[in-house]
Amino acid sequence: MSKDDIDDSTAPLIEHLAELRTRILWSLAAFLVAMVICFSFGSAVLDFLLVPIEKTMRDLGNQNPVMQYTAPQEYFFTLIRISMVGGLALSFPVIAYQMWRFVAPGLYRSEKQAFLPFLIASPVLFLLGASFAHYIVVPLAMKFFLGFADLPSYFAAVFTGEDATEPVSDEGIDIVFNGKVNETLDITLKMIVAFGLCFQLPVLLTLMGKAGLASSQGLRSVRKYAVVGILVVAALVTPPDVTTQVMLFTVVYGLYEISIYLVQWVEKKKDEEARAEGIIGEDESLFDDLDDDEPEDETKKA
Repeated sequence: MSKDDIDDSTAPLIEHLAELRTRILWSLAAFLVAMVICFSFGSAVLDFLLVPIEKTMRDLGNQNPVMQYTAPQEYFFTLIRISMVGGLALSFPVIAYQMWRFVAPGLYRSEKQAFLPFLIASPVLFLLGASFAHYIVVPLAMKFFLGFADLPSYFAAVFTGEDATEPVSDEGIDIVFNGKVNETLDITLKMIVAFGLCFQLPVLLTLMGKAGLASSQGLRSVRKYAVVGILVVAALVTPPDVTTQVMLFTVVYGLYEISIYLVQWVEKKKDEEARAEGIIGEDESLFDDLDDDEPEDETKKA
């Protein structure tokens, strides 16, 4: 092993701990600064996050949508929550850089080149997942929930032949939506974080494939268990409506299938490197034993 293969890193343990402490402090400082910045624009960020429910309320006929809070401190702590989530997202590049600077000296150059693309892809995929949730999933969820208020009058109009946009009767109680800011924001943030994290699946599985902890054949063999697991996750992290759960399941399962091909691509690269080094022959693969185990056994038994 040459000196160029790995960075010189002979510092004693106490120096590594001191460096870790420094990296953590820099990350914490970046998070606090980003949190203050987000809090300064908290009202604008809140308005942006409430756009889906505002549009849904307008589409349902409420041309003056209003949200309320019922405790003096509620709005303040709502802005704090927004600041924490936004501060974490805004400071992630700095935090990731500090993590990289701490880990990089112990990595081979080939490992650095392999790891950097994933470090870049991770925030991009999170942003894609968050955007998908905010612009597609959350509006559908809001329309699903708020639309229930119009269903009774709609079905009554169908059976009586009256216009669905007009009141069926002058009697009874009008049920209207008086939304609370923190509860509405809670649904939006949960969906954004859930979809952002679920979009990390290709990065996670591909890294596991590079580390030898997962294989394309193994991922295919546990596909039925993955389906059950994804369904459970979709039921836990989304509101209790079938539409949103099906959307999350469809997206995550699609990412799972994409991850299989990414891991297969990683395996192909490993085979090419092994052939170049003369470890295996031209027609051989490092993963042949994983591909042929069970089918051969069943054929022999037959």
